[in-house]
Amino acid sequence: MCHMSQQQPERSTASRPARPDASMSLLTNVMEHSLDDGYAEAAARRGETGRARLPRSLRGKLWLAGGLVLAGLVVTLGAAQARFDAPTVAKEREELIDRVEDGTEEADDLQEEVRGLREAVARMQDEALRGDGAGAEDLVGLLAGATAVEGPGVELVVDDAEDTGGGSDGPRESTGFSDTGRVRDRDLQLVVNGLWASGAEAVSINDQRLSALSAIRAAGDAILVDNKPLVPPYTILAVGEGQELADRFRSSVDGQYLQILEDNYDIRTRLGVRDALRLPAAPSLTLRTAEPVTSRKGSNS
Repeated sequence: MCHMSQQQPERSTASRPARPDASMSLLTNVMEHSLDDGYAEAAARRGETGRARLPRSLRGKLWLAGGLVLAGLVVTLGAAQARFDAPTVAKEREELIDRVEDGTEEADDLQEEVRGLREAVARMQDEALRGDGAGAEDLVGLLAGATAVEGPGVELVVDDAEDTGGGSDGPRESTGFSDTGRVRDRDLQLVVNGLWASGAEAVSINDQRLSALSAIRAAGDAILVDNKPLVPPYTILAVGEGQELADRFRSSVDGQYLQILEDNYDIRTRLGVRDALRLPAAPSLTLRTAEPVTSRKGSNS
């Protein structure tokens, strides 16, 4: 009996060829499903309520319109209030400026009154002491700045530069305010000392007579002379021998310093000789000590 075996086909153990994009399955999945399911559901809900979440019902639209109108009213009222307050603020500022100017004028008037009274007292002293050492007293009063002075001399005007940016090189070593084209207190100190050293007998700055106790200092951007603020231009009057005084000052170290400031920082200066100048008495002199002077007859005067 013949057994015929039916030969079954052999299974191939060879693996199927891999897809060309098998190694890129993750990238392919991301490209095919670019939107996450959660985002897709949220987008669907947003489509049901409107793209901009705007209300679709009439009541919602009315509420939205009312809110926009209210916001517009608030903005309009705020702008109108600011516009209404602007003239008030400007008016208050102008009134404050007027008060400051009035106070300054009143202080100047009082200063003139004090100056007149001081001159009257000086005249009375001269009359009382005439013929008894009056010449020495006049000299002391002149040197102390207690009496007004008239005579020839020089007029020196020192002013800030038109553009206060100034230069970067020069005799000023510090930075900040001193590097600008503005006149500072030390500049006026050197100029005044230079005039004294050149033979000036009396000096004033913007009608402020200088004495041995005068101080020239700065307070912020302002320059104070005996605690009185001055504004540029600074007019310096010096009583002396006119042209000779001017020549000595120009050739002095302080005169050259002023020229360097003019060259490097564009500070404006003008020096001129005057035939007649009048300098007032110093307003801030205070009697500190006094001793009786024995006359020739042995009595105190």
